[in-house]
Amino acid sequence: MTKPKVHFAHANSYPSGTYRQFFEYLGKDFEIQALDMHGHNPRYPVEDGWGKLVDELIAELEARYSEPVILVGHSLGGLLSLMAAARRPELARCVVMLDSPVVAGWRAMVWRLFKGSGIADRYSPARFSAKRRNVWPSQKEALRHFASKEVFGAWAPGVLLDYLEHGLVEHAEGVQLRFTRETETAIYRTLPHDIGRLVKNGFPVPVAYVAGDKSEENRQAGLQHTRKLVGRNFRMMRGSHLFPMEMPLQAAEMTRDLIRQMLGDTLHAAPAQPAAPAEEPQRMRA
Repeated sequence: MTKPKVHFAHANSYPSGTYRQFFEYLGKDFEIQALDMHGHNPRYPVEDGWGKLVDELIAELEARYSEPVILVGHSLGGLLSLMAAARRPELARCVVMLDSPVVAGWRAMVWRLFKGSGIADRYSPARFSAKRRNVWPSQKEALRHFASKEVFGAWAPGVLLDYLEHGLVEHAEGVQLRFTRETETAIYRTLPHDIGRLVKNGFPVPVAYVAGDKSEENRQAGLQHTRKLVGRNFRMMRGSHLFPMEMPLQAAEMTRDLIRQMLGDTLHAAPAQPAAPAEEPQRMRA
């Protein structure tokens, strides 16, 4: 039996190879593909509201598949998947968002004001990423650097090695992060403030959400609008915002179960060929 197709989109600053273990577990039931790194193609620059990044994801879906597929994304990737499905629902069977909270209501209004006033960095990870160390004398030194940090110490054995294997490139002084800190910071600074309007009156495809019970991102964004969007397709699991790295097996199992819940008996049915949209919907305004 042919496996249903999943297209995965990664979190900000973590190339898709970081999720090798998650892919291996989920790949027992699904065929998985992913773009290596979002935000680094000059044809799709980072801009306020992430419109070009959504263009990039849609272009990937159109190039890779001849039928609608299951979209799964972590953090940045979950929101990009949601926005792509909103704009081009004929490309998606369903969406699973892994700790990608919908910022809407008063929080979105405040975020819009912060971006306009130039103080956004005080309230986003950009204040750290802009100054993040990104060059080390060797891969061994890079491993020592990351392993000493609490956030990476919580990852499942082997995941940090996957991150370094896929996240480092040679540099004149040793090794350097492939995912540039400039791109990472730009993505944080341009978080969309109008996603609420996409989910206000329902959504064209089923959506599910998995939240880390210790996720600071969920606490800051609130989960009221996310819960309203996904309804019964909401799950909480142990871990921080980076739970797919901390507990890849459990994250994969929960993702699989939610996909089965949303698609039911149609999961293994041949999906219909995507129809060309009658008219290109307007991109989200920044």
